[in-house]
Amino acid sequence: MVRERVVSRAAPAPRLSCVTPEPGNSTMQPRVSLVTLGVADLARAVAFYRDGLGWPVSSVGGDGVAFFRTGGVILSLYPWSDLAADAGLAAVGPGSGFRGIALAHNVAGRDEVDAVLAEAVRAGATLLRSAHDAFWGGRSGYFADPDGHAWEIAWNPGFPFAADGSLILPD
Repeated sequence: MVRERVVSRAAPAPRLSCVTPEPGNSTMQPRVSLVTLGVADLARAVAFYRDGLGWPVSSVGGDGVAFFRTGGVILSLYPWSDLAADAGLAAVGPGSGFRGIALAHNVAGRDEVDAVLAEAVRAGATLLRSAHDAFWGGRSGYFADPDGHAWEIAWNPGFPFAADGSLILPD
């Protein structure tokens, strides 16, 4: 089962006060439904996630987009220039360096971090940072998919999994 991490990798923090808007007072609910990655070569990207990592691809889509079921949030792959145009941005093209975002995949056990990183590298990913014990009490490492999108693989003992595979974020 693919388990996505949808929260930061920080150590469990002290209880914080959280203000939830009254029902009906907010149009945007606190939810991420779909993450779209701009890719240089859609066929190569689909092959990496579907064939290399074994993720289930949806029959919805077609020649110009692919959707993957990931246990809650949908991962979408879309040509880089088309995604930029859709957002009304200049398509500068895939580049190198940090892009200001990292996707994360949490695992249930410490040793799984190393195993998932190795699987990703065998599938064609580039290892960005080897698995290491983290200052926040867990273990993590990073890889980049063939289009350079950074993925953190993390085990955080402070964020256990619920029965449905989602993370439990402490209050």
